[in-house]
Amino acid sequence: MGVSVLELPQRWGKKSEFEGGKSEINCRTIPVAERFFTSSPSVSLRQAAWFPTEIEEPYLALLMSDNTIRFYSLNSPQTPAKVLSLSQSDDDSSAHQPTRSFAASLGEIAVAFDFGPTCSAHRKLAAQRCKEQPLYPLYILYENGETYLSYTSQSNGVTLSKLVGPLPMYPAAEDNYGYDACAILCLPCEPSILIIATETGTLYHCVVLESEEEEESEKWIDSSEAVPALYVFECVELELTLKVATGEEEEPQEFDFTCPIRLHRDLLCQHRYHCTHEAGVHSVGLIWINKLQKFLGSGEEDKDSLQELAAEKRCIVEHILCTRPLPTTESAPVRGFVILSDLSLGATMICITSIYECILLPLLSSIRPPSPPLLSGDKETSPPPQEVKLLTGQKKKQLEELVLCREEKKSLRETAERLADKYEDAKYRQETIMNRVKKVLSMTQTETPVSLTQLHRG
Repeated sequence: MGVSVLELPQRWGKKSEFEGGKSEINCRTIPVAERFFTSSPSVSLRQAAWFPTEIEEPYLALLMSDNTIRFYSLNSPQTPAKVLSLSQSDDDSSAHQPTRSFAASLGEIAVAFDFGPTCSAHRKLAAQRCKEQPLYPLYILYENGETYLSYTSQSNGVTLSKLVGPLPMYPAAEDNYGYDACAILCLPCEPSILIIATETGTLYHCVVLESEEEEESEKWIDSSEAVPALYVFECVELELTLKVATGEEEEPQEFDFTCPIRLHRDLLCQHRYHCTHEAGVHSVGLIWINKLQKFLGSGEEDKDSLQELAAEKRCIVEHILCTRPLPTTESAPVRGFVILSDLSLGATMICITSIYECILLPLLSSIRPPSPPLLSGDKETSPPPQEVKLLTGQKKKQLEELVLCREEKKSLRETAERLADKYEDAKYRQETIMNRVKKVLSMTQTETPVSLTQLHRG
């Protein structure tokens, strides 16, 4: 398993098509770390992501199963520009296979990473980099649920600070907020929101704020500034499959369904993200971010009231695409996922299923508010105009598809009737021919002895 970068040709012309609208185009592919993967067959790729810059030289960050993140430039795709060791042991022997297996059994293996928005870091790193270069926090998630941090920038290549962590999580939990962590995502808002996902379908929404304990700061970074801490704002349990209703005398069936979850940022709405897994796609909207920003901007010192704020408003979770409705259904993971805004398609979610079927689903550019109850004593409230327009368009499209299905059904019925008539006609002709053949054979068998008797008499 390796990495290749596909470079598409330029668009031009009236319709902005590739190479002016050619029916066939040639694309350039750039294999990355090909020699490394060939010479290290035991090492596999866990995650790949672009370094968050648009003006500098593009770098590709690769998380390997040997507990390293390697940064590659497309100008030199076979030689890593920087290698960040993620081992929690100070001994360099952790690169050996037995030690890696021992670390994996303890959950000390990095499983995911993500870049955060630009920020200001501690003085030591700030003095080492150019002032013009933006600084990005790099959050690394381990399987045991711990999160580590390194600051990165593009100053004469890729510059990395020392790996620090694990970042403290508040309020403290005995199980460190679960195990089997599999994905991490940083939303580009202020303050930063970290989403940590586990294979059991649990999502932790963490607010990144400055740590209040100076001892932890002195332990990790030789600086007078505080290190960030993660405040768990809320916990969400995804319903990966539907629950089957059982009878009164039947015992409820319990299925231990776990699967890796991938988190995807929504470029159309920074307060929303999407989860892809073996059961389809979930969309999660954080409607409390604006209120949280207002609370933090008020200058209040009581961080405990964050939990009260979390109890007032919960996030909105929608199962957008279901590919595994029941636990007994065969697994059907989503292979590809992307969100785009096109002039012809609008805001669209594109999914590629396990059978490589491409599904296009329209999206709202903002978070949809929760649906009102079916029975309510309040006055009727009309949905937003944008939602009405989207639902009206979907209804119109479904009606058009229904008309096409009816026409196709009518055509198939007429074709079936014609084929039935032809079958009956062919069957009748076959029976007629068979009767004639039998008659000829009967006459032949009857006339042959008479002719021989006449010959003998003659």
